[in-house]
Amino acid sequence: MEFNCSSPTTIPVVSTFASPFDTSAAVNGSDSTSTRKPISLWPGMYHSPVTNALWEAKSQIFERLLDPPKDAPPQSELLTKTPSQSRTSILYNLSSDYILREQYRDPWNEVRIGKLLEDLDALAGTISVKHCSDDDSTTRPLLLVTASVDKIVLKKPISVDIDLKIVGSVIWVGRSSIEIQLEVIQSTKENSDVSDSVALTANFIFVARDSKTGKAAPVNRLSPETECEKFLFEEAEARSKLRKRKRVDRREFEHGEINRLEALLAEGRIFCDMPALADRDSILLKDTHLENALICQPQQRNIHGRIFGGFLMHRAFELAFSTAYAFAGLVPCFLEVDHVDFLRPVDVGDFLRLKSCVLYTELENPDQPLINVEVVAHVTRPEIRTSEVSNTFYFTFSVRPEAKATKNGFKIRNVVPATEEEARRILERMDAEMLTRKSQ
Repeated sequence: MEFNCSSPTTIPVVSTFASPFDTSAAVNGSDSTSTRKPISLWPGMYHSPVTNALWEAKSQIFERLLDPPKDAPPQSELLTKTPSQSRTSILYNLSSDYILREQYRDPWNEVRIGKLLEDLDALAGTISVKHCSDDDSTTRPLLLVTASVDKIVLKKPISVDIDLKIVGSVIWVGRSSIEIQLEVIQSTKENSDVSDSVALTANFIFVARDSKTGKAAPVNRLSPETECEKFLFEEAEARSKLRKRKRVDRREFEHGEINRLEALLAEGRIFCDMPALADRDSILLKDTHLENALICQPQQRNIHGRIFGGFLMHRAFELAFSTAYAFAGLVPCFLEVDHVDFLRPVDVGDFLRLKSCVLYTELENPDQPLINVEVVAHVTRPEIRTSEVSNTFYFTFSVRPEAKATKNGFKIRNVVPATEEEARRILERMDAEMLTRKSQ
């Protein structure tokens, strides 16, 4: 994806707090008399600096989103915009900002992927608002929500010591949906090729709703200008048709699928009925489970007052990482997030339960065994005894080569289902992954 056709709006990112070791430096460019946060408040501050910067910029530009006029009419005429009009980038000065670096550092001196997922969602939301704005303060703004994430792929490790940039723009527009493509760029050499500097790619799909009626609302049209923008539009159009085809053509399990189910369940039945004879290189799917729960707090809401998608991805990633770590016995290496659908909104005060498991492994390549982790987010309401799925996430991990080299006889175990429901989930996931690979 090329972004050199025009200079995007760039939002600089600075650390949230002043360093306790520097008593003279100003906070965020303010004078030295500014109140500094004590170090005891560093942990527990939820939103990342990027999310804070983006939401502040968004609220300054679109203040009416926070307090729309009463009985304001909807946008009457759709505009035609180019990708460059909403293109935005954010810059992390990691090499020079000590506190920012510490806020994003993971134990292996790389950028925390969970926080990055949060930032990606926040940036995609800002870009979608820019594209959908009609620059008319007398009309009511649209409600834009994350509908799905097409795929997030990590192409190379992201160092926490080198400056980082995320660039994004609208690449496709339907009637009421928008696809935004984001690239995380980190250059290790001066004047290195841009394509070699792309560390991560992500595609977010937002849908527009009328803020008064809650129904789907049309969005401004998109007019790609460059050859690259036209190519990206055509690719996104093909993906949209594929998603619709998958929804329509959900095929039922036929005779051949029954055979696949039986093959998957064979070893699981041995584990349940004759555990002493079970394959020692395998493990039951249910024995890889991890779970956590939380009450969604006001500090985690977006400008519309709901829990934003970046928070859910952040928490899901942390649980998936822990699941892969406990399963492999070595530090996992994140590779990608597969397609994510945001099925229902999550509100402040909701009781959110995240359940994870290793769904299946791919062991054909011993140098890079793949661990596929499923995380299901449930909104639970104990008072009325209901629990609904909000999101299902699929993360793929491998094992860091340097970690694998330190453990003699290292081997990833095969995961086997014990129930038909588990076997069906595995087959559906494998088939979906195969379709995705064929379409790429």
